[in-house]
Amino acid sequence: MKSNVRCWTPPAVGLLIAMLLLVGCATVSSDALARCPPIVDYNPTDQASAAVEVETLSETSMVVRMLSDYAVLREQARACR
Repeated sequence: MKSNVRCWTPPAVGLLIAMLLLVGCATVSSDALARCPPIVDYNPTDQASAAVEVETLSETSMVVRMLSDYAVLREQARACR
């Protein structure tokens, strides 16, 4: 065996660093694993009953503001599907 064979053999650390750098360029995103939240479907009777109850509330009611926020969240969940 020649005395310069060791010079031509890359060390294991060099291979490890090269492998880590290549893995860092992977295109897999962790965002793809996100799941959409479930959306509860209400029947028309329940929706009509809720509409009557909301009509009795004042415009400045905190419940009305919360329902408005809930509506936005439901639209975002629908868009996620």
